[in-house]
Amino acid sequence: MMFDRSWLHEASFNLLYASLVLATFVILERGLTYVWLMNRRRRIAQAIRSGGAEAALGLASKDAISRAIKDYVTRQQSESLNRARAEDLSAALFLDVDGRVQARLWILDTVVTAAPLLGLLGTILGIMDTFNALSSGGISDPAAVSRGIATALLATAVGIGTALYGLLGHNVLHRAADDLIEGVKSLLLQTTIAP
Repeated sequence: MMFDRSWLHEASFNLLYASLVLATFVILERGLTYVWLMNRRRRIAQAIRSGGAEAALGLASKDAISRAIKDYVTRQQSESLNRARAEDLSAALFLDVDGRVQARLWILDTVVTAAPLLGLLGTILGIMDTFNALSSGGISDPAAVSRGIATALLATAVGIGTALYGLLGHNVLHRAADDLIEGVKSLLLQTTIAP
């Protein structure tokens, strides 16, 4: 009894296309978020340079960077924090912002890792289908065999293409995230109020 694996071959293609769509969504969402956060960081830095730590409070928004700076400045002003406690608070706020900025980048990392494997699986399943059709006597035309193998190899090409696209997006976004995080660290240091 032969098991029909053709639906598995189609499923691997569908998963690859879904991975491509997911990678595109994450790249667009994170890219737009980073552009917006970089603009916010620049405005906060300008406010701090022109009016000190208190000037940054006027620019408070709902983004992670603005909230962290506002929380840091207000807690330093309202509580008498010693140097060690201020450093602990800034480290905790930095880690929180880092987690929010790097959110969803793991999805791109997963797509980059899984796409070539899905493509290889699709190729193996497609070649198995072609050989099953040959062995059952269903295909006698060599051109049909070539088309079946070409379709099977297309899965590998789509998998590698998806992985390269995701890798490029991941690297660009990871670099932007690092720049944002370093900027937040600088802002936290600039708003530290000496005890």
